[in-house]
Amino acid sequence: QVQLVESGGGSVQAGGSLRLSCEASGRTSETYTKGWFRQAPVAGREFVAAISSWSGASAPYADSVKGRFTISRDNAKNTVYLQMNSLNPEDTALYYCAAHRGGYASPRESDYDYWGRGTQVTVSS
Repeated sequence: QVQLVESGGGSVQAGGSLRLSCEASGRTSETYTKGWFRQAPVAGREFVAAISSWSGASAPYADSVKGRFTISRDNAKNTVYLQMNSLNPEDTALYYCAAHRGGYASPRESDYDYWGRGTQVTVSS
């Protein structure tokens, strides 16, 4: 079993920044690839970013966040981060961290085996 705990969400004004963290625990959790997804009110869950546990390579970012968000990892802390800059109200959502056993930084929700409970990000105009 892998446990994922997100933190760092909050309320910011448009143009602001936040850094989300996802701390993983559980046996061999450091070998799992991690991803970030988000779900806005009355919308489906969408891919944001992912990073391979094997190579450190990231998947292509979602078009909506490209150039503004950056995913990174700290293997020593078994933590993945999502740096979010130039936030706008359309980024308002519940942000989830997810993990899967493979080394591929997949954008597909169905590939992920474990999910955190999410951290809320609210951006006001």
